[in-house]
Amino acid sequence: MSKKDVISRFKMLCKAPYLLSILPSMSKSKEFALIEDPKKPLGLGWIIERAVGLNPDGNAILYDDFRMTYSEYNEWVNRFAHYFISKGVKKGDVVAVFIENRPELLACVGAISKVGAVSAMLNTSQRDKVLIHSCNLVNAKYAVVGEELVEAFNDIRSEVNIGEDDLYYLAEQNTLENPGTAPEGYINLATASADFPTNNPDTTNKIYKADPCFYIYTSGTTGLPKAAILTHGRLMKGQGGLGMIAVRMEKDDVMYSTLPFYHSTAIILCWGPALVAGAGFATRKKFSAREFLSDVRKYNATFFGYVGEICRYLMNTPEKPDDADNPISGMVGVGLRPDAWNAFKKRFGIKRVIEMYASSEGPTVFMNVFNFDNTVGICFTPYAIVKYDKDSGEPFRNSEGFMERVKTGEAGLLLSEISSATPFEGYTDDSKNEKCLVKDAFEKDDIWYNTGDYMRDIGFRHAQFVDRLGDTYRWKGENVSTTEVENILYTHNDIEETVAYGVEIPNTNGRAGMVSIVAANHVEELDFKDICGFLQRSLPGYAVPLFLRVRQTMATTGTFKYKKTDLKEEGFDINKVTDPVYALLPGTNEYVSLTPEIYQGICEGKYRY
Repeated sequence: MSKKDVISRFKMLCKAPYLLSILPSMSKSKEFALIEDPKKPLGLGWIIERAVGLNPDGNAILYDDFRMTYSEYNEWVNRFAHYFISKGVKKGDVVAVFIENRPELLACVGAISKVGAVSAMLNTSQRDKVLIHSCNLVNAKYAVVGEELVEAFNDIRSEVNIGEDDLYYLAEQNTLENPGTAPEGYINLATASADFPTNNPDTTNKIYKADPCFYIYTSGTTGLPKAAILTHGRLMKGQGGLGMIAVRMEKDDVMYSTLPFYHSTAIILCWGPALVAGAGFATRKKFSAREFLSDVRKYNATFFGYVGEICRYLMNTPEKPDDADNPISGMVGVGLRPDAWNAFKKRFGIKRVIEMYASSEGPTVFMNVFNFDNTVGICFTPYAIVKYDKDSGEPFRNSEGFMERVKTGEAGLLLSEISSATPFEGYTDDSKNEKCLVKDAFEKDDIWYNTGDYMRDIGFRHAQFVDRLGDTYRWKGENVSTTEVENILYTHNDIEETVAYGVEIPNTNGRAGMVSIVAANHVEELDFKDICGFLQRSLPGYAVPLFLRVRQTMATTGTFKYKKTDLKEEGFDINKVTDPVYALLPGTNEYVSLTPEIYQGICEGKYRY
């Protein structure tokens, strides 16, 4: 046994008393995590009503100066639910939700879940063709649009199959007494539902584990967003199991999260632990590094939800002597960089980092139950980390045709076993599901889900996240589809060929977008301001490439696949790239030539991406 293995085992043994202390929470989680009866009533509405019983007069939602107890929140949800039922919304119907983080969003999704309908959580950054695709992909029959997004939705109204009688509006109000005025063509949901009953609807008791609760959009290798199915059963396991085992909030705690609710991270990792404890949930529409500690102190938040990018923004703010003087005891989320882990804990006085790993569509979940540093934690369900050939883009298979697990300390591709105990809920499009599955991995007829993520096995069923593989990269906490970026660029008249990929910028999280292009005509005719404007109009801000490389021809393999591996390795390094490279600097709207001075400034962090 190596010295490293001995140290690892010793650290695990030292956590034995800690494990004993959380056993009661693990026992309580069985009500959520071990659901076998397919006809047992459960789900988000059930969790909300349970929270009312736990803490009826405790704060459910905190937002600016707005406060609402669990009893008040449940009554608000019920009014919406009874109104939806009166309008014919029924179990299985899809309601597109297009609202930024605010109390009305939580009331809306709570009501939709109680009816048994499905909330399609539209990405509030999407516009035009991508937004049209997201609505029509799930056959949304109804939509609820926030005041702040009416203009964006109006741009696509003629392209989606939602009638005026099924299109609802929610003003930015902060008080139930001020419902605002709906624009033409919309029904004001607050006004229309005002006189409806506040009792729990019977429909809540007719929702079961296999029923879908949310559609969460995720970018993948197919380009345009896919809709991952989040069932009520999986929501129960996530919100209850993870909330009780890993986070363990009490009813006097408050979770502060600004993560957008079109991500399952916000729904499951942040809102979930608060709901199952009957604890408070504080939010704001957009994250602000400058206002972060002010908000935390204002709401007396004991936990906060994060992605790695948020932590980087906070670390980049000017340090103050009282940064650690705040009520936070734990943080819940994904993507905290190993090189920032301990520094972040020390600066802000954090005792527990509850780092997790999960995907919207896959069954595998890692959670940092034992409060180790630099790990996504432990996984209790079957998984494998296997050898992976980066050149071919496929898992390695031995002479017998089977895959091989990596050794402890090595990195590889993460696979999740698919079985009746760990089902693959997948996407709304069955053709997309088949592409994610790996068969005959370790024995004949076994089935595994290919996560597309590169993980390091660190022993004792613990792992570290290393990188995303394939045709997606992660930037600003969002997964970006290279195919989506490429398909948009192909519609520009001056571009003949294009390849998109992610590249690392020093001292940032994730990978920034970069594209290599071949001009349709003469390179001298390329208008880099026009190209930039075109991309900014066509893509969400986080998906707009920050670097553009102009090539005479695009190198391909013998099977005519673009050689992305070489492009990724060279990145925007002007010492390796002989082609002209252009950069989009923060706060600008034109690609400029990447000079040695600008390149050095980017590498030294002078430009804040």
